[in-house]
Amino acid sequence: MSTDHIRVPLVVGGTRPELKEIEERILKERGRISLLYQVLLNSAPIAKGWEAMLTAVRNQSSVPADLRELMILRVAVLNKASFEFEAHIPHALKAGVPQAKIDALRDLTLPDVFSAEEKRLLQMTDHMTRDVEVPAELMAEVTRQYSAEKVVELVATVAAYNMVSRFLVALNIVH
Repeated sequence: MSTDHIRVPLVVGGTRPELKEIEERILKERGRISLLYQVLLNSAPIAKGWEAMLTAVRNQSSVPADLRELMILRVAVLNKASFEFEAHIPHALKAGVPQAKIDALRDLTLPDVFSAEEKRLLQMTDHMTRDVEVPAELMAEVTRQYSAEKVVELVATVAAYNMVSRFLVALNIVH
């Protein structure tokens, strides 16, 4: 894969001693230093904060993995973040999301393949991603269905992956 199109240099793991601690943390959580983290390592404080936040969102929240991955993939579709979409397909499949639902995320009308709960969360994702504001009626449905902790985690998931996808697109990190 050519990386000539990426708008900042890649930091190769193990080449900068001052990054040793954050690289070890990334390796522990992710198993490798991906292309995204090779870019993030240009700024140690950003890489460190990013890793902490995204680890909390992905690995420490109470949001079920299948719902989390559906929201992440939807954000990637809406923001045209192909790198993020492709990176999360294996996570979605592992979480039990059928390929048909993954494919249906590209349909902006949210076809009937999704459950009522999935549609509600995907609608919230769509509003947060496209409009920033979520209609009061939709948020009222979400807050009725979930605890305050879960609502915070659901919203944080969408917000965090909007950050991820916008970072990827701005720096031209693509497959």
